[in-house]
Amino acid sequence: MFDFPEGKSLTPNGISIRIQPDEGIHLKFEAKIPGTVQDTRPVEMEFKYSDYFGKGTLPDAYERLILDAIHGDAALFTRNDEIETAWKLVDPLLKAWEGADSSPMLTYPRGSWGPAEADHLLEQDGRAWEHDGDGTHG
Repeated sequence: MFDFPEGKSLTPNGISIRIQPDEGIHLKFEAKIPGTVQDTRPVEMEFKYSDYFGKGTLPDAYERLILDAIHGDAALFTRNDEIETAWKLVDPLLKAWEGADSSPMLTYPRGSWGPAEADHLLEQDGRAWEHDGDGTHG
């Protein structure tokens, strides 16, 4: 076992799972350069459904859901017991926010990445969201 040289900067590993509209997986990690003892460099691997199976291969999420409803397939729908359990978890939170000494519920504009407070929470631990070149979190 060996240690990396002091001052050597390694790129953090990352995985991005894209759900919609550009479904796929993107990996970033350090790879050892062949023929060296401990030299590395960041590499990336990317898979996009559209690159391998063509655009329009996967239906839009609501298109799939509506089609399943028409066919009577409830596999993607929430069961009653799941809904009841969800409300058992959410109701106490809603009641707490209604209290006089509660922290305000944070809101943010539709289409944004969330409230600035979420970024500040990550910053407290020395972390930050990574944005891809297209403006998405990666």
